[in-house]
Amino acid sequence: MALRFYNTLTQQVEPFAPLSGNVVRMYTCGPTVYNYVHIGNLRTFTFQDILRRWLQARGYQLDHVMNITDIEDKIIRHAAAAHQTIYEYTAKYAEAFLEDTDKLRLQRPEHLVKATDHVNEMVEAIQKLEQRGFTYLSDGSVYYRISKFPEYGKLSHNDFSGIRAGARVDVDEYDKADARDFVLWKAKKDDEPSWQTPIGDGRPGWHIECSVMAMKYLGETLDIHTGGVDLTFPHHENEIAQSEAITGKPFARFWLHAEHLSIEAQKMSKSLGNFYTLRDLIGMGYPPEVVRYLLESVPYRKKLNFTMDGLKAAATSIERLRNYKLRLETDKFPAGTNDNLIERTQKATQAFDEALDDDLNTAEALAAVFEYTRDTNTAMDAGEFLTGNAISALEFLQHFDSIFDVLKPTAQTGGVNDEEVEAEIAKRDAAKKSRDFKMADQIRAQLAEKGVIIEDTKQGVRWKRQ
Repeated sequence: MALRFYNTLTQQVEPFAPLSGNVVRMYTCGPTVYNYVHIGNLRTFTFQDILRRWLQARGYQLDHVMNITDIEDKIIRHAAAAHQTIYEYTAKYAEAFLEDTDKLRLQRPEHLVKATDHVNEMVEAIQKLEQRGFTYLSDGSVYYRISKFPEYGKLSHNDFSGIRAGARVDVDEYDKADARDFVLWKAKKDDEPSWQTPIGDGRPGWHIECSVMAMKYLGETLDIHTGGVDLTFPHHENEIAQSEAITGKPFARFWLHAEHLSIEAQKMSKSLGNFYTLRDLIGMGYPPEVVRYLLESVPYRKKLNFTMDGLKAAATSIERLRNYKLRLETDKFPAGTNDNLIERTQKATQAFDEALDDDLNTAEALAAVFEYTRDTNTAMDAGEFLTGNAISALEFLQHFDSIFDVLKPTAQTGGVNDEEVEAEIAKRDAAKKSRDFKMADQIRAQLAEKGVIIEDTKQGVRWKRQ
């Protein structure tokens, strides 16, 4: 079956192909860099990474833009409290975001763009909206008149026919049932950063930022726009209103939204003490790939209940897969190929692919992987698994990990690389041959301290990282 996604705009699962050629033009709402991103944010970014990787696996090229919001209400408040400029304040958190995404093995988009680098383009967009009669001026600020855009509400599927004319809002985020004229350009305030422009001294509103950056790099109509479900209204609704008022064309063909994440069935909140960043979880001893596995294990449109037990289960699942890969690489199998098991590998690959084609159903994809490892482990125990089957099984694992990316352990600070491990194992073998068992035990213990576990098997020595 064809690749298909649930489109928030149409509320249907639809077959997907790019509008033109082989390139997918995709925009994702990135972080607002006023603090470290939390795992709720990272759930959305991890979904976007799975989406990227699967599009690539299906033969598409990506032209992907992610914004970094570095001018916004919260940023201004936090920077002022820290007695820093917005540039000084946001630089730290923008860098921290990239560090976190690298640790989670998230691919970088083709364009990572900052709002403050595109203020001139935002002013030009606001001028176009003014020429088309979609704006009005009040106390020096420019507002978008949503009554001029009859389709307002088509993404969030809210009925705004009874909106109160002239009611307007200055803040970037507001109540999800409260449709008001929103601010495009905020008049200068003494305590806020501002730009001198033809439409007055001031700064852009949040919503215009994404419209402008998306269209600058990707054109008037995007293939895919993604973000968290909390952005559907007002942010994404406002993006559509702005962009389509300028171009007269559909802004994005597919809208994909990731659901919320809760912690132990509760909303994540600093006051509840259940607010976690990736740095917090790494500090508690969980490797980044374990966090990644848990975030990607639940399909993106389902709510994810993030628990410590879930993290432990994710670690166990990864360990099972690593042990399976180690067995494939180190066990001595009889020569030949079992055609029935080749067929089993093909069926597993097909089930994995069909699951991800079906709106990125990661849970079903993982089920296909674990059912396959169970069946083939049983075949190994029965002596039915042959050398040719190990090759195809490793190819299937590589296919899985090209999307989920959890099998390679994160290098531990102060740890040892693979060559050093092999050298220590050679020393241990030599010590055992000379019957210096005390030295052999010392080497095993030293490696264990560095996260490397040695196993003596009938086929020889195997090792793995914890």
